[in-house]
This record gives sequence, C-alpha cells and structure tokens, in this order.
Amino acid sequence: MSILNVEHLTHGFGDRAIFNDVSFRLLPGEHIGLVGANGEGKSTFMNIITGKLTPDEGKVEWAKRVRVGYLDQHTVLTPSMTVRQVLSSAFDFLYEMETQMNEICDKMGEATAEELEVYMEELGTIQDLLTMHDFYMIDAKVEEVARALGLAEIGLDRDVTELSGGQRTKVLLGKLLLEKPDILLLDEPTNYLDAEHIAWLKRYLNEYENAFILISHDIPFLNSVINLIYHMDNKELNRYVGDYDKFQEVYAMKKAQLEAAYNKQQKEIADLKDFVARNKARVATRNMAMSRQKKLDKMDVIELAAEKPKPEFHFKEARTPGRIIFETKELVIGYDEPLSRPLNLTMERGQKIALIGANGIGKTTLLKSLLGLIKPLSGNVEQGDYLELGYFEQEMSGDGNNSCIEELWQEFPGFSQYEVRSALAKCGLTTKHIESLVKVLSGGEQAKVRLCKLINRPSNVLVLDEPTNHLDVDAKEELKRALTAYKGSILMVCHEPEFYKGLATEVWDLSRWTTRVI
Repeated sequence: MSILNVEHLTHGFGDRAIFNDVSFRLLPGEHIGLVGANGEGKSTFMNIITGKLTPDEGKVEWAKRVRVGYLDQHTVLTPSMTVRQVLSSAFDFLYEMETQMNEICDKMGEATAEELEVYMEELGTIQDLLTMHDFYMIDAKVEEVARALGLAEIGLDRDVTELSGGQRTKVLLGKLLLEKPDILLLDEPTNYLDAEHIAWLKRYLNEYENAFILISHDIPFLNSVINLIYHMDNKELNRYVGDYDKFQEVYAMKKAQLEAAYNKQQKEIADLKDFVARNKARVATRNMAMSRQKKLDKMDVIELAAEKPKPEFHFKEARTPGRIIFETKELVIGYDEPLSRPLNLTMERGQKIALIGANGIGKTTLLKSLLGLIKPLSGNVEQGDYLELGYFEQEMSGDGNNSCIEELWQEFPGFSQYEVRSALAKCGLTTKHIESLVKVLSGGEQAKVRLCKLINRPSNVLVLDEPTNHLDVDAKEELKRALTAYKGSILMVCHEPEFYKGLATEVWDLSRWTTRVI
C-alpha cells in the first residue's frame, strides 16, 4: 500500500510551467533520490506534497496518520527561541496529546458507563502513543541528540539567530530525529554541513527503516543512501531503479535510443513528403500519394526535448597583484568571544586554498575578517598591493524583489540589455528565469545569478564561501573547471572534498586553530 499518491499534477509560476500531468507513488521503505537540474521544480514538488503550495491541478493524498518530517533548504528558525526550545518543539504533538488525555480524565468523572468505556479506550491509545514516542524521557532525548550532533558544545540555551548556517541545519536535523517521523523529506541536507556530520547523516539514513525522499547534488552522498532515483526533467518525473550512477547509464541509453528513433522517423517523413510532392499531381500515382499523405497525417511524431542551457563560467582577470595577498599578525577572530587562537597566516599570489573544518568554528568569520568586513578581537590583517577582490557570500543578501535583469543592472549599470541577458544566459539561465523575480528562483538559480555578478567583474583574488551549495552537477563541474583555469588566487570555504581536490594547492583545517570545542 502506498504512503503517498500524487496524481496528474500540473503546476507553474506565471507562464512558466514546472510540471505537466506528473504522477508519483511512495511505498514503505523506499529511499528515493529526487534529482534534476536547478530550476526543474524539486523544491516546488516538496512544497506541494507537504501542503505549503497548492497545485494548479492534480491530487495529493497521504495515507492516514502518516507523520512527515521536512528539512527545507530555506527553513527560517523563530528568533528568540533557544536551541533547546527548537529541539523540544519536536514533541509539540505529544504535549497536545497530553492535553487531550487530561481533558478525557476531566470528562470521566461525569460519564455514563458507555461513555466511560469509550474514554478508557481513547486514554489507552493516547498513553501507548506517548510511551512509544518517549514522552516521559523528552529531556534525556534532547540532551542525547544534542550531544550526537555537537549542539551541546554550542550551548542549548543559545539563541538560534546567533548560529551559523551549518549549526542551524544541525538544529533542524536534530529536531527531525527527535520527531521520529514516518517519512523524511530532505531538501539539500548536506548544505553547510561539515564532513563529520555528513558521515553521521549517512549512517542515520542507511539505518532508517521508513521511507524518505532526498534532494541532493552531492552525488557520493546520494549514492551511499538511496535505492531509487526519480528524475525531474522537462516537466516530467521518471523512475529509475538503483543509484545515481545506474540512473545516468540508463538515462543516456534511453536518450540515445530516442534520438536514433527520431532520426529514423525524420528520414521517413522526408521521404514520404518528397513522394507526395512528386506524385500528387499525376493521375496514375495520385492514389499512392494520398495513401502516403494519410500515413503522414496519422504519424505520432517523436519530439526531442530542447537541450538545457549548460552554464559557462569564465572569470575576468584583473592586473597581477603583489606577492602577498593577505598576512595576519596575532589575529584573533570572533564576535563576543574568541573563535581562534592568535593566527599568523600568509597567503601568497597564485595559491588556491580550501578552508575546511567543523561548523561554527569561524570559517566565514575568518573570511570576513581578512576582507575587513568585521573587526578582529585583536591582532591585525594586512592586505597586499593591487588586490581586486571578488567575494561570493554563503547566502544571498536582499529581499529578492528585483528581477534577474535588474539585479545584474544594479551591479553593472553600463551594460546594455543585450549584454545583461547574454551574461545571465551564459550562466545557464533561460529567458523565463532571466525575467523572473530573484525570490521565485530555486537556490541553485539564485547562486548562478550571484556567480554571474562575480565572473563579470575583473578580479585577481576570489574569496568564496561555500560556492557549491545548491548548484547542480553540471554547474559544479563547470565551476571547478573555471576555477582551475583561473590565474588569480583563491581562498574558498568548501565541505565537498570531491570539489576542491585537484583544484586547491593547499588545505587549511581551521579546527587546528579554533578555541571552540568540536
């Protein structure tokens, strides 16, 4: 019996269609990877099946009493809540049950014998559910999960708005784990997570007995936890048994077969049209020509989907800088408290450095301190001569109410409309994307808009904070190629070894310098 049924789903934004007559079934125990290029509608699909979005057409039906846990790539935590409060909110439904139980107990004093029997049965069901979900051990469970995810060291009484992107993701993962949902829906769960906690999540999902749907562009992670692929492409959703590598193999074969059938049919159509054109006017062959015309009219013509635009990144390079890029002397980074011991670091021209380490130990803070965006607690940073810096922030700033064209025009007011459209198209954005508001784009499409700004401004030093987050496989491959070809210097925070291996000339592990317990 299926847990989730989606039938004849059609949806779009304005005149941009996302799905056309899509159907989907989720069965118990299925571990599904939902894949597709940026902007194909993966997050929109998740929002529709969780009820956050109402589809234009179609039906979404969950099995009765199924509890769904959803980790959304854009989830916002409520300000002023502590880590402990967010984790404990996993049990809100149990507190509601406890309230129901108390209300039943109040009613039992004045109940008839028949009503008493019904109330006793309800009471027993609720007590069984409370016991099954560890209601009487909530505090101990919260502490246990907090320790497993490294949240205890951050501080359970810390305001969630003070946390880094990775720490917030860990809090949300912890809450999901405590909820023990029947179904997990995970949208880019490894974004902002360090290697240690990606490994923990991998173990957890491999041991997870229930079904889950996972969106991820981290292919090694995806391959290690799923047994089915659903591919979202060209407004369709297609099912493939096996991991991502097996899907690619079968998809390439299907594509080749379709192209061969298309070419064969196009030749047949051309031959039939040629025969009709040459013979329809002659009395002797008119019937044969009409017969072929009927065949043409009845033919089910094969159509090939238009090729998706692949991004092309070419970083504009500025003049050569001095030999030293950054030099720090007894630099201590942090906000209210130190995040590092005194650092004496030097980055020289031509170096491409990957900055790694656990969440919350100050990787982003170090980048901002080197750029002069925040003041160090002590010590100083000296920037070299003739630096032309390009900075890619971890998250998009602004409210997203500009269109992509306006967003780029603000950055490059001297560009013509043709130059703006051309620059965005080279980054893999279609005309529909280019004319859309930034806030309706997927995380990957927004990242491409930000990369478009970066590649069109000449630089000799790139400072990149998690540049691969949200990017699809093609965009990541092209970004790695472009950064490898870049003749300037690079300082990059990255949690994907597959991305920085072969690109970075050096790896700095910030966990060796941090004052934080990790």
